[in-house]
Amino acid sequence: MKLTVIGFWGGYPKQNAASSGYLLEHEGFQLLIDCGSGVLSKLQTIIQPEELDAVIISHYHPDHIADIGVLQHSRLIQGLLGKEFPTLPLYSHEYDQHEFTKLTYKTITKGIAYDTNSILSVGPFQVTFLKTDHPVPCYAMRIEVGGKTIVYTADGSFKEELIEFSKEADILLCECNFYGHQNGKSAGHMNSIEAGRLAKIAVVKQLILTHLPHYGNLSDLISEASSEFTGIIKLADEFQPISL
Repeated sequence: MKLTVIGFWGGYPKQNAASSGYLLEHEGFQLLIDCGSGVLSKLQTIIQPEELDAVIISHYHPDHIADIGVLQHSRLIQGLLGKEFPTLPLYSHEYDQHEFTKLTYKTITKGIAYDTNSILSVGPFQVTFLKTDHPVPCYAMRIEVGGKTIVYTADGSFKEELIEFSKEADILLCECNFYGHQNGKSAGHMNSIEAGRLAKIAVVKQLILTHLPHYGNLSDLISEASSEFTGIIKLADEFQPISL
């Protein structure tokens, strides 16, 4: 399994960058997790949009879905130019019907509602879900294949249920929108110390901080998280490949 960070900024992308988007690959299957602003442009550095096999979405805030429309049009245009590929499944929750219906576009993409209480099979991946504490319905994902596990917290403040959900993950891809001295609970986000605490108690192998703030010294996030977690900690970085 290979994870590549496409975008990692929270809220909006910095100049020439992207907000949330992560490419997960295993045995030729290419799954995009979230598709925020700037993701489609950056994705093309690695693969073309028509090469995606599936997309899975955590929630409908723009920094996680802003490029769904342009993804749809990219595949539409490539089809008109003669390329052939199947309808792209876009997996998401259906607790916002207005947004969910936009996932189906002609025969280009098809919105498929995942059952948040069951295991979802997407290609070779097995995905389970946990509702996060966020202003809109949002789901963390535990993705397993070949004996390896990646947990993506998506957006949400710290909650005890995340500990068991993240237990012994090889990678904890954890949102970290606030510094240690800040309280992100009312905004529905974690700070660096909470991310480190989650990694420590869940006994994960590696912590990657993502959904990063646009201010301050980002390296402080690592030092703050390391006050709790003594394992490997990294800041998400564009095109950062991690193989398991």
